[in-house]
Amino acid sequence: MADDWTPPAGDLMKGKRGIVMGVANQNSIAWGIARQLAAQGAEIAFTYQGDSLERRVRPLVESIGMDTMIPADVTDDASMDAAFDAIKAKWGKIDFLVHSIAFAGKDELQGSMVANTTREGFRRAMDISVYSFIDCARRASEIMPDGGAMICMTYLGAERTVPSYNVMGVAKAALEAATRYAARDLGPQGIRVNAISAGAMRTLSLAGIRGGKSLMGTGRDWSLLKEDTRMEGVAGAALYLLSELGHSVAGEVHHVDAGFHVVGVPDLPED
Repeated sequence: MADDWTPPAGDLMKGKRGIVMGVANQNSIAWGIARQLAAQGAEIAFTYQGDSLERRVRPLVESIGMDTMIPADVTDDASMDAAFDAIKAKWGKIDFLVHSIAFAGKDELQGSMVANTTREGFRRAMDISVYSFIDCARRASEIMPDGGAMICMTYLGAERTVPSYNVMGVAKAALEAATRYAARDLGPQGIRVNAISAGAMRTLSLAGIRGGKSLMGTGRDWSLLKEDTRMEGVAGAALYLLSELGHSVAGEVHHVDAGFHVVGVPDLPED
């Protein structure tokens, strides 16, 4: 979990300002990334949706010395206008964007994708999980006059079938395609766009998938490293992609899953 790890300090992000979207609690991948960026000198604005989420997240934000929290509903254009206007008014420009937002109905994250995906459920999953990144990329790029970097979060279910991941796998596949197209469009402006494909971790997102807990065990047992995906690895990859360390990387889907994604067949017992 995020609290079991202390991010290494440094100055790789000193003087950099940016937005982190999608922190829900102390176990959120977005929170692990934010902690690592802050430890390396970044100044961060956090977005949230709703009063209950603000109450949950504000103590975390304050614990790393930040105080900028801005309401933002990614399904509402007026809310997004207000959020990015507030960030522009505060800083004028930014250097990075972390997008870690996704949603699908719980009933659609179990059983058969074909049987359980409704038209409205599909539309909602694509709107929140994919279009929101496209929309945020456009808005953020408008306040990145000196270039910058953006990342979003994906999962192996975009590439291969995963039990009960269903419509979210379809949405993540679209998100990865959107990452490549955004990287093409924004690259000439010096803006690098990439995605991180993290292995199964103990987050609220995993809890929403039927059988999600078993994904962690499978990921550990089948992975090349024989270990769980660790927050320090995901946050470290984010630091690499958002800092000058990742200067020539664009349009990439970077896997951080202890090598699970390369396994076709797990180790078999000898006959």
